[in-house]
Amino acid sequence: MAKNKGTAVDLTPPSSRGVTDEQAAAFDLEPHLISLMWDEPFYSKVLRGITKKKEETIPTAGVMVRDGYVNMFWNPRFLASLLLEGKNKIKGLLIHECLHLVFEHCTERKHEPHIIWNYSTDCAINSLIPRDHLPDCGIIPGEAFTALTAEQEEKMTQEQKDRYQRMSSFIEALPKGLSSEEYFALFMQNDDVKKDLEDQQGQGGEGMPGLMDDHEGWGEMTDEEKELVKGKLKQAIAEAAKECDSKGSWGSVSGDTRAAIRAMISKEVPWEQLIKKFCGMTRRSDRRSSRKRLNKKYPGIHSGFKRSYTASIAVYIDQSGSVGEAELQLLFGELANLANRIEFTTFHFDTEVDEDSETIWRGGRTPQPHRTRCGGTCFRAPSKHAEKNKHKFDGYIILTDGYAADPGPSRMRRAWVITPCGTTEPWMKGAKQSVIAIPERALTAAA
Repeated sequence: MAKNKGTAVDLTPPSSRGVTDEQAAAFDLEPHLISLMWDEPFYSKVLRGITKKKEETIPTAGVMVRDGYVNMFWNPRFLASLLLEGKNKIKGLLIHECLHLVFEHCTERKHEPHIIWNYSTDCAINSLIPRDHLPDCGIIPGEAFTALTAEQEEKMTQEQKDRYQRMSSFIEALPKGLSSEEYFALFMQNDDVKKDLEDQQGQGGEGMPGLMDDHEGWGEMTDEEKELVKGKLKQAIAEAAKECDSKGSWGSVSGDTRAAIRAMISKEVPWEQLIKKFCGMTRRSDRRSSRKRLNKKYPGIHSGFKRSYTASIAVYIDQSGSVGEAELQLLFGELANLANRIEFTTFHFDTEVDEDSETIWRGGRTPQPHRTRCGGTCFRAPSKHAEKNKHKFDGYIILTDGYAADPGPSRMRRAWVITPCGTTEPWMKGAKQSVIAIPERALTAAA
């Protein structure tokens, strides 16, 4: 994708050999959009309000948010090459790009490293698309890459061939139907694949099929632009879902995906917003004198005061086995959005707090989940540890399934983040306490 202000996610390009200039020039997207309207009413309705632009400077196709507007760019030679595999492949591409928008890959959800997150989202999305709609160039969990031709092997070094095979074997071993966060965790656990992708990021050439562009330029967008685009997309998705429900026709959208979409557009307050609210309320005010500020009580005699607001929050992670990788990725993914303004310090605990596991998290850098303990659960341990360090922390979060005894009241702000299979207890609620339950659909929602 061309480097413009915005965010882009591209489908992997196949070889365009066999596509003549005449075929590329003659390619028309309109008939495929009409076919999508008849066969896939939900995806067609969402894409109806998206501007489609033919762009020969990009290698593939992709959706991009630019200056507050959502666009879909497509290279005619790329789409003409997909047409050689069959008309359904164009339909699969359109569904693929639509799902990036539906699941907020271009507007909200993003993890570092970007290149690994891009692969993870494609694995999740392509698990939802009928196989006969997916081009051979796609990243498809459970399937090895297309075998290299003799001509391709001649142009590749042995290192590039090895990299290709490592990635192919890794993708083939992946299960279908996981969420983007779950795929991301699996990528990050494989050191060889992780290194291959990071080395390849920003580079072209052979050796790493399926390379997609980063979500470039998102940091340049304002919060107002982000909220505007999210609002537009949510409205389009809600209207599409309502129309499909009224007509009883969703096309190939599975029941689980429909449930995830309905949950996204519901009026229920998301658990992510509750996390943000807790972290926003948990902050301290630092006051220092400033000659530039007027003292309201003694103007012209004494200096005024300047206030700054900061927050430092401890995060205690239950190590009893009730909290898995998926739950950690969900929580860490949400805290990552807040880490530029708030300092988080993570600790592991079972019946006591493992102080050696302390990890200070600042500047948007996300620590990798890992396990250091495997005992029972005692909530008094993190509560006493936080109270002992109340000069360092303004509040604390406990990620757990909730199965342990009442640790007693807390003099600090405390948030219980309960895993989907966990329990909430009456004693968890109070003046300085918040209970945030992660819904099961947060784990099961593909992409």
